[in-house]
Amino acid sequence: MAAPHAIDVMDREGMEAGEILTDSSNGDAKRPQFGTRFLTDPRQVFQHNAWDNVEWTVEQEAAAKKKVLENSEPLPTEKQDEFDCRANEYWNDFYTIHENRFFKDRHWLFTEFPELAPKSYPGHESLSESANAEDIQQGVPKQEHNNEGSALPNMDAEFPGSSASYRILEVGCGVGNTVFPILKTNNDPELFVYCCDFSSTAVELVKANPDYDPDRCFAFVHDLSNVEADFPVPDESLNVLVLIFVLSALHPNKMQASISRLARLLKPGGVMLLRDYGRYDMAQLRFKKGRCLSENFYVRGDGTRVYFFTQDELNEMFTLAGLEKVQNLVDRRLQVNRGKQLTMYRVWIQCKYRKAHSQLQDTQG
Repeated sequence: MAAPHAIDVMDREGMEAGEILTDSSNGDAKRPQFGTRFLTDPRQVFQHNAWDNVEWTVEQEAAAKKKVLENSEPLPTEKQDEFDCRANEYWNDFYTIHENRFFKDRHWLFTEFPELAPKSYPGHESLSESANAEDIQQGVPKQEHNNEGSALPNMDAEFPGSSASYRILEVGCGVGNTVFPILKTNNDPELFVYCCDFSSTAVELVKANPDYDPDRCFAFVHDLSNVEADFPVPDESLNVLVLIFVLSALHPNKMQASISRLARLLKPGGVMLLRDYGRYDMAQLRFKKGRCLSENFYVRGDGTRVYFFTQDELNEMFTLAGLEKVQNLVDRRLQVNRGKQLTMYRVWIQCKYRKAHSQLQDTQG
């Protein structure tokens, strides 16, 4: 089995090279929020590691579409079935080979997703606080109710983190690139973090990390595509669900059911946060002939798979799952390798969708 290209490793775990915008002149590694660094003078392209909201020319977009079309001949069905059946094996091999060599804190997390930050984070109001504020304004008692007036499922039953009041679950956690920054940054005693991955090897690496604290975190193996599989938490018990470069690893036919199942876990007012590959990202354009499984769905050299989304596709999935749009944007970025004087065009999509306060579990049907 061929080892994945180095940039594939960075794509899947720890984000892409240059994601942290470091200013070499002052050593400042604090990442500005998306959409704040613009390239107005092409002669200055190598001044920073990345530029936001980069406009593509008509020629550039046409070339990208042509490249995708040229390499869109799908592999035979039997070969596609093999990659589907052996998906777990390929991901376990991936983490066995690379272990922690690709671990990299996602420093942009709390800038783009303040829902993951501690309550004391500047300018941040937690979901539970904002939900209570809305309830008070509307004259609703603090206890949460569904739209039939009956109490929501009893949270007193014992399960990991059952005593916490603010619960976050990351699906597709890898080796903990999101989980550990949250635990290290957020010391709120009311917080409990769950994380799961399809790969048992990845989950073992998370549990072996010295920052793993079973009193504040629970890691478990879970196949997101298996909607019949149980979660260790009851429905309507989570404040935040995080999917970072994980939905794209599923077979497209299984995505909708998986998102709908996850939506059931959210409390009313809870949010689902997603960051994933956008259509015509550099990673898609790098695929050669013989790697396409179906339209915009590919297999890498190590057997793992990846899909490239449009905003409309994701909006439809979240909406059908009963969630309301808070954010759905394209992060179209020009990344720069200043050492090699190379430029790379990246396209990611970032989404936030909220479960309505009045919503009963109508996605269960």
